[in-house]
Amino acid sequence: MTAAVSLLPAAGTSRPGAPSLGTLTAIEIRKSLSTRSGKAVAVVAVLLGPIGVLIGSLGGEGTAPGAVILGFTGMLTSLVLLALGVLSTAGEWTHKSVQVTYLLVPQRLRVMSAKALALAVQGAFLAAVGAASTITMLWAIPDPVSWTSIGRAIAVVIAAGAAMAVTGAGIGAALGNSPAALTGTYLLLLGVMPIVHVFKPAIADKLDPVTSIVDLTQFGVEARPVLVIVGWVVVSTVVGAVITRRRAVQ
Repeated sequence: MTAAVSLLPAAGTSRPGAPSLGTLTAIEIRKSLSTRSGKAVAVVAVLLGPIGVLIGSLGGEGTAPGAVILGFTGMLTSLVLLALGVLSTAGEWTHKSVQVTYLLVPQRLRVMSAKALALAVQGAFLAAVGAASTITMLWAIPDPVSWTSIGRAIAVVIAAGAAMAVTGAGIGAALGNSPAALTGTYLLLLGVMPIVHVFKPAIADKLDPVTSIVDLTQFGVEARPVLVIVGWVVVSTVVGAVITRRRAVQ
């Protein structure tokens, strides 16, 4: 009879420790950019700004306000990066790869923390590259450009990219389904919020992260838009973590 194989560590040995948070974060970054959808989102995030500037310059006249333009292109980039976050978390549940993830690292909150850090790094980096590409295109167009407050706009765009990527990760973790998370989030931000702005502008100003990003680039750091963006990050991350802890892996 063949002897049973013990799952316990041999005498004199210890069970290997869990990967460090830094290691898990690096793994999550590689995972996000290893899929075709992740690569496509990253490319769009980087190229959206300069392409928008190029198209806008074809019919533009007068001095182009650099900070305002960067604010709008950065806002669009952050919306794209939100999809990167959704795909990072909901994509694992949709494609069943979450089984392997939590088999290797059973501590779900540790994995969620690594995903949040990974998305913050990726969002900030891709937003920074997109902003640099946009500024390069602004410099290259023949129309004169006003560079007033451009430094503030760059900082806001980078922070917004990180914040929206992490928000997407939280939403994706909460819903566990990529199509539902993407459709529902974009419908809310691009469909419902504009309607709320028309009928209840005071309420919309306290809820809409999209207009908050634009406001920060144009009017400087104010408490309301900062709190709106931070609120989206915190609420989505907490809800996503709580639901992930309780959801059965199938």
